Amino acid sequence: MNLSDMLSYADIQQLSRIADVYQCECNGHSKNDLIQSILSTVSRKDVFEAQISSMKLEDLRFLNSLLFEARSSYSLEDLIARVQQSRFGEEPIKVETEQPKKNKRTKKKAELLDKPLSPREMIAKFKHQGWLFNGYSGPNRYLFQVPNDLKTRFRESLAKRFASELHYTDEPSVYRDEQMLLSDDVTHLLYFTKHNEVQLTADGSMYKRFTLQLLSSFGVQEELPAKGAWRFGYGRHFNQYPNRLSFIYDFCYYTKYINETQNLLMLTSAGEERVMTRTVGELEQMYRFWLKLYKGPITNLLSLVHWINALAVDWVTLDSLRNVLVPYIKPFYYDDGNSILEQRIMTMMVHLGLLRLGEHPYKGAVVKMTKAGRAVITGANLEDYKPITL
Repeated sequence: MNLSDMLSYADIQQLSRIADVYQCECNGHSKNDLIQSILSTVSRKDVFEAQISSMKLEDLRFLNSLLFEARSSYSLEDLIARVQQSRFGEEPIKVETEQPKKNKRTKKKAELLDKPLSPREMIAKFKHQGWLFNGYSGPNRYLFQVPNDLKTRFRESLAKRFASELHYTDEPSVYRDEQMLLSDDVTHLLYFTKHNEVQLTADGSMYKRFTLQLLSSFGVQEELPAKGAWRFGYGRHFNQYPNRLSFIYDFCYYTKYINETQNLLMLTSAGEERVMTRTVGELEQMYRFWLKLYKGPITNLLSLVHWINALAVDWVTLDSLRNVLVPYIKPFYYDDGNSILEQRIMTMMVHLGLLRLGEHPYKGAVVKMTKAGRAVITGANLEDYKPITL
């Protein structure tokens, strides 16, 4: 539903609170006057942009988590979790200046202003702004919704804000485009498994000699993790395999193309069929799998992918894109925002054929979405896929 529909179902108490936020001048006892005044005020571009500009970073993170989902409703528990995920543990910055001593009342007021809102207070704040509404009947009364037209306006407003901070360039002299290579290497892994007796170690990973043989046949070369080096990654055998191979292996395992026995890697009947004939729509399938596999550690992965898709229609510098998006990426253990964006998201998007990575002679690293990547991302609503554990 759109904002006008949700306002018509809201009670007069909520309408009055929304009208107070937007300083609407109307008859506060008339529901119709309240609705018309709110719609007239919110539709003004200057008012809407002022609301966006006044939002704190954690408010924007919370809002961002709701913008690219097709789902229409959220439970209170879900929203509380999202508010908590939007807080990365930053401490408020205090500027020391020479000022007159504050009395107790002024000091207490300043402390309240510095204190972050609780998750429930944050949700109430969004309700008062007319950005969240409760359902109006039955079980839906306990669910929250965001007006569809406001979602669109939020996306457009943030896109303009982000784009104003980016640096776009002409086409670089060289760039990487790995379209179809990942699918080709899925075939290589399955073919290798079919024609070799691939032995597994006690932890279920392939012995080093098999891994090296397999890597030598791949279209994108990777090196094994250094022996004895500490290793961090996502997936089943990330500590034994480099990132791209780890993803290919996990994809084949998840789709049941391969099966791990006690000491051998075996090809299944589904894997036999995949060796003979490439699956229609495999890029979309791998994209879905990647979102599900990486969504656990990167909770807002879907929105980040959509922002890259929206902002990298033309060649854009990696540095400027990093400056815009990293504040919205929550660190995960030893992965900080920069490594998550570059290694876990953008590098994997290049491997999937969704993104091109170039080197500009003057601007450094630059990226641009591929046509196939734009088609896959805009055509898939995958936010309701639960993270998977292999």
